[in-house]
Amino acid sequence: MALFMDQLLARRLERAEGAVGTTFTAVRQRFTPEVDATWQELDGTYAIFDGVGSPFTQSFGLGLFAPVTHASLARLEAFFEDRGAPAVHEVSPLAGIATFGLLVERGYQPVELGSVLVQALDNRAPSPSTTLRARRLEDREHAAWIDASTKGWSDEPGMEAIVRSIAEAAARNQAMAHFLVERDGVMIATGSMGIHEGVALLAGASTIPAGRGMGAQGVLLAARLDEAHRRGCEVAMMVATPGSTSQRNAERRGFQVAYTRTKWQRSPALH
Repeated sequence: MALFMDQLLARRLERAEGAVGTTFTAVRQRFTPEVDATWQELDGTYAIFDGVGSPFTQSFGLGLFAPVTHASLARLEAFFEDRGAPAVHEVSPLAGIATFGLLVERGYQPVELGSVLVQALDNRAPSPSTTLRARRLEDREHAAWIDASTKGWSDEPGMEAIVRSIAEAAARNQAMAHFLVERDGVMIATGSMGIHEGVALLAGASTIPAGRGMGAQGVLLAARLDEAHRRGCEVAMMVATPGSTSQRNAERRGFQVAYTRTKWQRSPALH
């Protein structure tokens, strides 16, 4: 399957990530109702509130499905700011330069970049030859999986509580499939996968410090790609920091950069 890095593909990828993101709100509503998690779709843009300070609290797809105007941005800003959170939009360059211009006019600043990587699943690389074992998570292993996921992000200062909260929500999210990699019976890497309309979103991958440098991420990627193909997906996507180890691991497994997104934030205190 040939992939063309155009607006049609961007729409498909951004809608998939946004749709998978909305499944977390149902988990929050059931298990942590005090967060008041919710989401709305506004002109094709998914706006998700997962609590103040959560990396899930943002929008996806801005400018890809409808022209962005001051009025449409005001509605999105109200969604976030009425809940005490800054308005955050992660925007594809295929949304167009006019979208970026309006964001600047309204006081937004770029705060993060993300490489959106994509792969056609009929062209995926064969699984690597290794003694490491990747498999689906079993219900009895949720606590250990959450611990391993948290340890995998332990080198991010001040992120432990947020990462644990996200891992707990992910483990409870039945719309996601969860995977692990074992070495000699010890869980060393974890990751998840969500599916929307033939697109598999690979997310949440991490390796505990003691398990790094063994190829665990390649094994984890291969297992999720194989599962996505078995479930009828045509395309897989993931997001990584530009130039990061995660991006290189993905490129080794056949992913290519579709585009680089910019995350824009507007502080309600300044307006």
